[in-house]
Amino acid sequence: MAKSPNTDIDAGLVRKLADLLDETGLTEIECGGKDWHLRVAKTTAAKPEAAAAKPITAGDAQPVSEWKSVAEAAIDHPGVVVSPMVGVVYITSDPDSPPFVKVGDEVGEGDTLLLIEAMKVFNSIKAPKGGKVTRILVGNGTPVEFGEPLMIIE
Repeated sequence: MAKSPNTDIDAGLVRKLADLLDETGLTEIECGGKDWHLRVAKTTAAKPEAAAAKPITAGDAQPVSEWKSVAEAAIDHPGVVVSPMVGVVYITSDPDSPPFVKVGDEVGEGDTLLLIEAMKVFNSIKAPKGGKVTRILVGNGTPVEFGEPLMIIE
């Protein structure tokens, strides 16, 4: 099945790898041998409605000082869930899926709350306890730091 660098690409292998991406939900996969290497990657196009979203105006924006006070207050809350790593937050498993949780949802201990992508690995962030999600402090695609408040479960 392996092809040397001077021959055509093995379309069957590419298709098998692409199918594996779909089955596993991965965005890229690599394989190779002594004399060959193949990487298959999948990107998702932005949804048209996201590109046409209403721009944020000065009247819509929350003042930084207000946001900082919300985050500072949240860090002391007994039900705060904080980021265990630096990365990018995803509130859905893919663009076409609903969020893992919404404000008002009841969650059980160990339920997936969101994903954090760090170094091209998606890490599930689980509920440390059961309760009601009362506040979500991050949005989809938000970069976060270690220890940053993500949400509150009461």
